[in-house]
Amino acid sequence: MKLTLAEPKYLKESIFIISDLVNEARFKIGPEGIELVAMDPANVAMVIFKLLSSCFVEYDINKEIKIAIDLSRLKQVLRRAKPNDILSLEVEEDRLKIQLKSNTTRVFSLPIIELEEKEQKIPQLSFPVTIKTRSEILSSAVEDADIVAESVSFIAEPNKFSLQAEGDLNKATIDIKQGEDTNIVSDSKEKITAKYSVEYLKKMVNGSKIAEKVTIQFNKDYPLKLEYKEIDKVVISFILAPRVESE
Repeated sequence: MKLTLAEPKYLKESIFIISDLVNEARFKIGPEGIELVAMDPANVAMVIFKLLSSCFVEYDINKEIKIAIDLSRLKQVLRRAKPNDILSLEVEEDRLKIQLKSNTTRVFSLPIIELEEKEQKIPQLSFPVTIKTRSEILSSAVEDADIVAESVSFIAEPNKFSLQAEGDLNKATIDIKQGEDTNIVSDSKEKITAKYSVEYLKKMVNGSKIAEKVTIQFNKDYPLKLEYKEIDKVVISFILAPRVESE
């Protein structure tokens, strides 16, 4: 197996984002690309990642393989990747070899680890609301909510999407209207509200580093799905459990 990337940022930024949620992960390397499905240790959030084979300048694999890697170690290596580096990945026996080549050639070798956890399945979810907007709009709204509270309500109405956070004394409301930057599609005429953890959202909205647009899907007291996609390159999605407060 040999995989070569001319734009290492798509792997680098993705691993930085994923490693905020997951410590160790199993990657599946198949004909369509590198894939990962993992839960955070608290079982609150799932991350689904795919680095497409079309993102690579060389994509040579004989058969599908699965490798588990300590993401903190992988992150340390990828931190050394400069924008003009050519990044190559190879598996040799029980190690992942990472080569960074520009005016110098640097080779790093990481151990492939054993992971006991079972393979994660992506849940089948259906959503009445889909909002597509610029990634920075959602990132900014989550930052605003973070000033006020530990959780934030996502509220969908026809032609309007809002985030609302309420602390002991402070309150923040961010209205995002249908328009040039935002498209809201809802099958429901009723207001739909769900509450989510700001701590997790702050990690997830870092997806803005790899894609300019985000797709937001949710339902009343139901998981949230965020998807960041750069066509023919990378897709990173998150599923976040809601905060349901007892009466």
